Amino acid sequence: MISPQLAKGRAEYRKAFWSARGLFIVAGIFSCFVNLLMLTGPMFMLQVYDRVLASGSQETLVVLFALVAGLFLIMGVLDFLRSRILANAGARFQAMLDGRVFDGVLRRALSPAERARPAAALRDLESIQQFLSGNAPFAFFDAPWVPIYLGAIFLFHPLLGAFSLAAAVLLFIIALLNQIMTAQPEIDSRMASAESEKFSESMRREAETVRALGMGDAARGRWGEMRGKALGAQMQHSTRAGFFQTFSKTFRMFLQSAILALGAWLAVKQEISPGVMIAASILMGRALAPVDQAIANWRVFIRARRGARALQEFFAVTPVSDQKTTLPEPKPKLEISGLAVAPAGERTPIIRGISFDVQPGEAVGVIGPSASGKSTLARALVGVWPPLAGEIRFDGATLDQWSDTELGRRIGYLPQDVGLFAGTIAQNIARLSPDLNEGEVVQAAQRGGAHRMIVGLPNGYDTEIGEGGGQLSGGQRQRVGLARALYGDPPLLIFDEPNANLDAEGEATLVQAIRDAKERGSAVIVMAHRPSAIAACDKLLVMKDGQQQAFGPRDEILRQTTTSHAQVTPINRAAAGGLPQ
Repeated sequence: MISPQLAKGRAEYRKAFWSARGLFIVAGIFSCFVNLLMLTGPMFMLQVYDRVLASGSQETLVVLFALVAGLFLIMGVLDFLRSRILANAGARFQAMLDGRVFDGVLRRALSPAERARPAAALRDLESIQQFLSGNAPFAFFDAPWVPIYLGAIFLFHPLLGAFSLAAAVLLFIIALLNQIMTAQPEIDSRMASAESEKFSESMRREAETVRALGMGDAARGRWGEMRGKALGAQMQHSTRAGFFQTFSKTFRMFLQSAILALGAWLAVKQEISPGVMIAASILMGRALAPVDQAIANWRVFIRARRGARALQEFFAVTPVSDQKTTLPEPKPKLEISGLAVAPAGERTPIIRGISFDVQPGEAVGVIGPSASGKSTLARALVGVWPPLAGEIRFDGATLDQWSDTELGRRIGYLPQDVGLFAGTIAQNIARLSPDLNEGEVVQAAQRGGAHRMIVGLPNGYDTEIGEGGGQLSGGQRQRVGLARALYGDPPLLIFDEPNANLDAEGEATLVQAIRDAKERGSAVIVMAHRPSAIAACDKLLVMKDGQQQAFGPRDEILRQTTTSHAQVTPINRAAAGGLPQ
């Protein structure tokens, strides 16, 4: 009994797969004609041996040859066309699900447990497309013709038919053994390869640390062990698969010779003609071809079947997002009440009991020691992690009433770890929008204090920064990230440790950017660990161990926390001397 979720996932997958059923039907019709035309060869041999050679008629030979040439030309064209049709079916299937799978992968990556895993669903989809676009489907289209070919051989002679049937059964058994004997080694090989690739990718990302700490030899040794395990599993799988493929091919060639010998024996006994002997050999080869094709493409088929099951499960756990009614432009007002939040997919809250509000033109600083839940709160406020309990209302509407795109356009978010993407600085500031507004890009950079830094680069705003912004320093990435958050003048700004990599000049620019945003009427929330980040804040929210400790006017909260020694942080210690205004 399958779960309702899995049933929906299967239904969604099948709907996409069978959307190309028209192409499959046409390919099936073409396959019928191709397989009928496959009889051209044996029938021609039969006529040549039994009619042309017996009568010595050259005219008959010429007519037969011209007919055969035309039929083979038609067969070649139809065979090519059905291969292109199947390739188009695979492309249509992938194009239909590409966006759906990509969106699902992004949504699944919001869970910390899923973020570390590779985007397997995209590879699963590609494996199905490759299966449909290759030669493997021909085995399924041609398989129904095997009984017809065997039946024709039985018409020639029962003994030839029985031999061909036994040969087909033997090859089918070999195909089953191939599946049984190679299944586990293939799984072991795939898992071991994935582990080694994951480790090598993590080492590549942390190449500077590996080099600086002299970890190269140790990392290479550990990777070598993992790679050796993967290679061993691959060799075991390749050895078994290669054995069955070679044995099947060799055995089929032997069977071709064996049926010729049997046919010759029957011809000597005058039970069949020499033409029948040749025709039966060709027909048996054609009857066994789908089995041989299945063995040769077994790995592709298994990968596609596994990908199909994985996609169905993926759709089950990642349903399509509901269409949201477009809400009017929101006022920069945020209300949080009784909020409890856990990472996506988990049920144990990291923060709980959080209640406060942010009014238009107001900035709220969130302070507390490390691991107090500040970043978790930031993720919840931008809709990345949904609440377990309580509510977050943006201009009266809960965040789940907004589509991801519409909500994202109205929020400026600067995460603690600034993630930039391959492309130009302008494209990153414009959030990869295909129709970026150059004026707004420059304006956002100026407001974020990044304009002078950007124009000082070799190509200015058109500078390619590489994957992850690797061409920029930490401070430069943070300034570009701040400009990206300010792009489009969103009514709600949420900054998580925005000055972590900034120098004194950068911090002064940040404070000014917050003040400018307040003057424009935006609501600002700043998660801070350094005192300068809350210099422009009107109120403070104090957090500790995932819970709210205090909320109120900034100076009053700082005096209370300093007097009671509830926290000992750089922010508290800075309170005695006052904060820059």
